Amino acid sequence: MLNEQEKLEELKKLRAAHRKTSKIVVAKRTLMIIIGAIFMGMGIELFLVPNHLLDGGIVGISIILSHLTNLELGLFIFILNIPFFFIGYKQIGKTFALSTALGITVLSITTYLLHPVERFTDDILLATVFGGIVLGTGVGLVIRYGGSLDGTEILAILFSSKSAFSVGEIIMFFNLIIFTAAGFVFTWEQAMYSVLAYFIAYKTIDIVIQGLDESKSVYIISDHVDEIGEAIMDRLGRGVTFLHGEGAYTGDSKKIIFTIITRLEEAKLKAIAEDIDTQAFIAIGNIAEVRGGRFKKKNIH
Repeated sequence: MLNEQEKLEELKKLRAAHRKTSKIVVAKRTLMIIIGAIFMGMGIELFLVPNHLLDGGIVGISIILSHLTNLELGLFIFILNIPFFFIGYKQIGKTFALSTALGITVLSITTYLLHPVERFTDDILLATVFGGIVLGTGVGLVIRYGGSLDGTEILAILFSSKSAFSVGEIIMFFNLIIFTAAGFVFTWEQAMYSVLAYFIAYKTIDIVIQGLDESKSVYIISDHVDEIGEAIMDRLGRGVTFLHGEGAYTGDSKKIIFTIITRLEEAKLKAIAEDIDTQAFIAIGNIAEVRGGRFKKKNIH
């Protein structure tokens, strides 16, 4: 039997092991953050900046300052984000701060190296669309692997904790000021195209973070859960878990089906449940990522 001191030492070893991240995971995270930062730099320097378009947040401010002063864009991106390294370290953690520092550094270097490169297109609409897609892909990769490329989000998190406004509302307010300033510095038409590029980038970020093959969680409450569960396993090839619940109003005990499907299987699952019980309660929600367990689809017949 272990004495109290030995138990304490074992517990410390376990905690230390939990804190360590494998070298492969760290290497993958680092590589993807670098790739994401390069993509964002390409979107900015090859599409947006040459056509006098801009992104929101600190990058947008940096583009305006670079245009007014003729100094390097990468210099402003790096300097303006320095305070947010320290804020991110205190508010979110060391790993996030280091990942953000890496991403911002690579982004700054990329914009410097790509600045002399000829722009991909003179068509402002094409620049808006493809600039937004490329930029959004880069930002999405960095966020997915634990970093950030813009201090505005960190600042918004800090402000939201001390005000009645949400993070999204604060970011929207900052960007409204930035795009309004762009109308005065460039033209109002380019400011409107910049808003469109920002929206495209925003939606692209969602796709990159969630993945194209978006998964969905499904809860089904019915008086025929055993039949529905069996049908889902046989006809859809998905595993099913039964949860136990109780109706707050009636106090009746209920079995609840829980399963994970892809968005392409949603219609078929609804049809399976409704074939057995037209009164079945079905709740479906989006899931950004699924790992582990037995999510792999089984053979169906």
